[in-house]
Amino acid sequence: MLMFALCFLVQNGFTAQRENDSTGSGSAVDWPQFRGPSGQGISNARNVPLNWGSSSNIVWRAEISGVGWSSPVLRGGRLYVTTAVMATEKGNPSLRALCLDADSGKILWDTEVFVHTGSTYIHNKNSHASPTPVVEDDRLYVHFGHQGTACLDLDGKVLWRNTTLKYSPVHGSGGSPILVDDALIFNCDGASDPFVAALNKKTGQILWKTARTLDAKKKFSFSTPLVIHANGRSQVVSPSSGAVYGYDPKDGRELWRVRYAEGYSVVPRPVFGHGLVFISTAFDNPEVMAIRPEGQRDITDTHVAWTLTKGAPKTPSMLLVGDELYFVSDGGIASCVDAKTGQVHWTERVGGNYSASPLLAAGRIYLQNEEGIGVVLAPGKTFQELARNSIGERTLASYAVTDGALFIRTEAHIYRVGNLNNQ
Repeated sequence: MLMFALCFLVQNGFTAQRENDSTGSGSAVDWPQFRGPSGQGISNARNVPLNWGSSSNIVWRAEISGVGWSSPVLRGGRLYVTTAVMATEKGNPSLRALCLDADSGKILWDTEVFVHTGSTYIHNKNSHASPTPVVEDDRLYVHFGHQGTACLDLDGKVLWRNTTLKYSPVHGSGGSPILVDDALIFNCDGASDPFVAALNKKTGQILWKTARTLDAKKKFSFSTPLVIHANGRSQVVSPSSGAVYGYDPKDGRELWRVRYAEGYSVVPRPVFGHGLVFISTAFDNPEVMAIRPEGQRDITDTHVAWTLTKGAPKTPSMLLVGDELYFVSDGGIASCVDAKTGQVHWTERVGGNYSASPLLAAGRIYLQNEEGIGVVLAPGKTFQELARNSIGERTLASYAVTDGALFIRTEAHIYRVGNLNNQ
């Protein structure tokens, strides 16, 4: 009976993944964007390792030069990441894209995309290469926030660059781009005049640019949008300071918005299921909100299904598995709630500080704290810890996954974790 329930939960997750896969064709075990094919942290990879350590079940470890907290993406047996390599003297950082062989960890190419200009001040938990790339078909899209966006072929040749979208960041850049049909869409929430933009993925030209309509006191945020299909239409759900918005991906027209009490520095990516969008309002006092993405203009008073403050995350995104919504606070409090009602099933301290977003793979929930400890949980209404694994290095990036492997980016390396001890 337990096994049946677990299979049912995982199958629910796979269904959500297929319905929201915005990266088109590709292997089922690819991981083509931040939080995977659906953008919601769900994988149908098999034989994913349960246990590992700094010297246990490590298939390979590759040193990555520079500093970057973008998460790895995977397509066709190749991993792609970005990094910022500091100049040896008083030069500007080199903003780079890298490709690694997923089987061996060998770096296949390393391309400079931009040279950083202007102030290099960032938050101590940020980097100049924090947005996660997107890979689709034979193209790689990399985003360095206000420094620019580019498209490369999978041999590392830059095909186009766009540096026309200027804004003043606060603490650096963080939100990742998404693909919706021919549009590459991302948030630009800086110190003033925040907006959302879409580029033509084939040429890099601006398709549309939409200003945020709410005048929040602290305007800067770092979230990644999510494309959903609800109420008979495609929508781009885009959290920002003070409000979350729904936009038409074709022209950037605002469809709806929900206000919240001066939430700012919003990082978590939305998740979607059961006809509800789930967001966290982030700093200073985060709140989880469940929203029906319907109606027009301001729907705050009519379309919020439930809210919850206890244990809400400021940085990690949430995870929807079947009827349960899981999340972990920045301070290491994990929670499981009923997605439809917000009723809390359990709240447990799992230890450490968290920035990385959780993952569902092989019927298990994978957390990764900033101290490099991976905590594995069983999904369900009763808390059950299955494993605790230390890689021994600081990490803020989220997992990538494929059949038989997890990929973990740390401060200096990328690891491929496998099942060597079971062979």
